[in-house]
Amino acid sequence: MSCFSRRLRRTSPAGGSSRNELVPSKPPRMNGWSWPPQAFQVVGWLMYTYLAIVSFGIYIPLLPPPWNHVVYALTAVAFIVHFFTHIAAVTIDPADASVRAKQNYSSPMPFFDRTKQSHVIQDLRCYLCDVKVGPKVKHCGVCNKCVEDFDHHCKWLNTCVGGRNYWCFFVALSSATLGVFLLVAVILFIFIQHYLDPNSLRSSPHFDNMQGNSTWLVFLPLAPIKTSSAGLLIVAFVTVMLSITCLLLLGHLLGFHFYLFYKGISTYDYVKMQRQKKARNGDTEAGSSHDAKVNNKAAQDQESSIDCEPALSQSSSTCKFDDRGPLSSRLSESICTELENFKKSSEKENSFHYGTENPTENTTREICMSEIKSWKPDTEEEAQSARVKSGDRVPGVQDPLGSSVMTPDDT
Repeated sequence: MSCFSRRLRRTSPAGGSSRNELVPSKPPRMNGWSWPPQAFQVVGWLMYTYLAIVSFGIYIPLLPPPWNHVVYALTAVAFIVHFFTHIAAVTIDPADASVRAKQNYSSPMPFFDRTKQSHVIQDLRCYLCDVKVGPKVKHCGVCNKCVEDFDHHCKWLNTCVGGRNYWCFFVALSSATLGVFLLVAVILFIFIQHYLDPNSLRSSPHFDNMQGNSTWLVFLPLAPIKTSSAGLLIVAFVTVMLSITCLLLLGHLLGFHFYLFYKGISTYDYVKMQRQKKARNGDTEAGSSHDAKVNNKAAQDQESSIDCEPALSQSSSTCKFDDRGPLSSRLSESICTELENFKKSSEKENSFHYGTENPTENTTREICMSEIKSWKPDTEEEAQSARVKSGDRVPGVQDPLGSSVMTPDDT
């Protein structure tokens, strides 16, 4: 399977005439800030803002000292590192050096003539960017430009991830996973302590003038706002569900990239390998199904070509004798035939007696069978037959005086 087929390397939009002669192209995207933004990009920034407000404004201030200071530091590091690496991954242009040197990202791309070139990149030359590229360069159909050391196009960053911004992407992914994990741990601790020991969560001096455990304060210590216990738990439940969902997605993606590190390949290489493997499996299944059909057809032909034995031979197979020579075998075959004929006639006669047996016929069959089993060929007859056979094999002698053939009796 060719991983650089027209379907996989197609640019966007893929319009043109019905003959696919000329495919117009849109201006390339410079980075993740290019308009329009992706929906996943917007959702990612909204989720980051919500988790930062909830963690630093509601739940971390409720932790008892000194754990609140430790969690403040760890969570702040994770969120700050993620913020800056995320910004860097979105801002860096991952395009190839030749593309960055030539493109101004304002003029439209040239037309792509599919009648002249079947692929966008052929012989290390991109016919859309009109530049020479390296062996690990791929033309991204979304960004519409050649990306150096292409890994994948990230919808959460709204840009391609290549060699220039991959490590920013990886650090942002790792810091996001760490920050969400800390937030889930903090909320679960507060949820449990709220029922076991709520006073341990009210260590802030702002709780000294409050009576009872039904009223809580959020956004401590800068802007305390009163809320009920039910409101605090509802927000905690919603935040935990969102955080666990984010943790599963981020953990899966982080584990996948660790696997790619171990294999020494990129995401694009992995996708190509999976497509090739799927194509090979499809070809193997098609070949095995074809072989199975051929084998079944051959077996059916073989079964239809087998001749069944006659009914007479099946019925006479019960009459068996010891191998005592060619003469006895011929005699036994004739006797078996006579016995079978006799048996058939006796069955016809017994049918007129309503199933009763004739004792005379049974006695006759027993005597006949005993005589056949006890019969042995006479030695004199065997010797005579042997002499006859040997006499037939004596070669003739030619008369030295003529052309006639002489026998031993003539001499």
